[in-house]
Amino acid sequence: MSLSHDEHQPTIHRWLIVCMLMGFTFLGHFNRVSISVAGNERFIGPNGMSNEQMGMVYSAFLLVYTICMLPGGWVIDRIGPRLALTGMGLGMGFCVILTGALGWLALPIVSLWLPLLAIRGCAGVVSVPLHPGAARSVSLWVPLADRATANGLVTAGALVGIALTYPLFGMLMDWLDWPLAFVVCGATMMLFALVWWRLAADPPAERGLNVTPGQVIARTRTSSAEVFELLRNRSLVLLTLSYAMLSYFQYLFFYWIEHYFEKELHLPVTASRRAAFTVTMAMAFGMAFGGYGTDYLCRRFGRRQGCRAMALTGMGLSALFGWQGVSAQDPSHVVVLFALALGSLGLCEGIFWTTAPVLGVRNGGLACAFLNTIGNAGGLLAPVLTPWIGEQYGWTAAIAVACLVCAAGALLWLVIDTQPADRC
Repeated sequence: MSLSHDEHQPTIHRWLIVCMLMGFTFLGHFNRVSISVAGNERFIGPNGMSNEQMGMVYSAFLLVYTICMLPGGWVIDRIGPRLALTGMGLGMGFCVILTGALGWLALPIVSLWLPLLAIRGCAGVVSVPLHPGAARSVSLWVPLADRATANGLVTAGALVGIALTYPLFGMLMDWLDWPLAFVVCGATMMLFALVWWRLAADPPAERGLNVTPGQVIARTRTSSAEVFELLRNRSLVLLTLSYAMLSYFQYLFFYWIEHYFEKELHLPVTASRRAAFTVTMAMAFGMAFGGYGTDYLCRRFGRRQGCRAMALTGMGLSALFGWQGVSAQDPSHVVVLFALALGSLGLCEGIFWTTAPVLGVRNGGLACAFLNTIGNAGGLLAPVLTPWIGEQYGWTAAIAVACLVCAAGALLWLVIDTQPADRC
């Protein structure tokens, strides 16, 4: 489908929606990863939980989140991303408040393990619409030629949230103690969800925007035949497998990077927080610039070659820099190399969220949910396998395994066909 000149021009309404989606991903991931900061500094220890127990708390969220992803995609297509994201924000914020309320029960830390598993599982359920809903909203509001840029910015919002979690949530715990820190962060997310519900809309036609016929695909009722059609889409399946390998590498850093800096490299707490912030912010910058770069490459060389070049470059360099980082001895060199690794990985994040709804154009929410389901199936292994490999073979081996997985995911792009995007 060729786009007219007007379709290429961004409107203020479109980019305001993108900014709000950035806010959602920022708060969603800030509240998701804050548990790892509390875990590293308050929950793990001789009188608390073990690394393995805390890893199970992290994975409880990811496991339930992954299991519920496909039903969540169906819900997004049925009710639209506006309502789906509103429910996500209210539900996730409430679960974070409950996490903080556990601290007011005056129970030993070790006894909080089962309640944390339950609360994190519930948080996984309500968080399902975050990324599929954001990507679906982008596909409704932004023309294809600018979509990788928009998705790159939205996913960059998530990484800024993760990066700030280490120093900011750490400071909140220092000032307020961990229970009240969770309550404040959860309440903030619930408030933002109400603002989104008041200001957002979908599809753009509801606001009278200048949208050409056929650009926006309205909400659909997904049939079982259409679900199986997605499963028979070879490129979509390969895309999700590649994303699963990217997620394994990514989630290792999300949940264990501060622990690695503090416990393995023996950096002070403040230095560990600063290093984790630096590494994660590098990925945020990579996502923002990678989305724009992908759109440029696609316009110049075609969608298939542009996406393929960005994926091979980003994931390949990420594996290379990660491998060198785990081999370095000087902690400052480790931080720089890990920052380059995650920055490179961020370059190709937007192409996954742009390609999935195009390959599943009639049910974009479900296609994004399928991507995230398989992606998180790979990602949820990292919080559990990483400490196990680290205990058995050393943390160098644990990170080296992740580098190899990431490199394998890059190679899958040699056979992923995004050509349907040129014909949609």
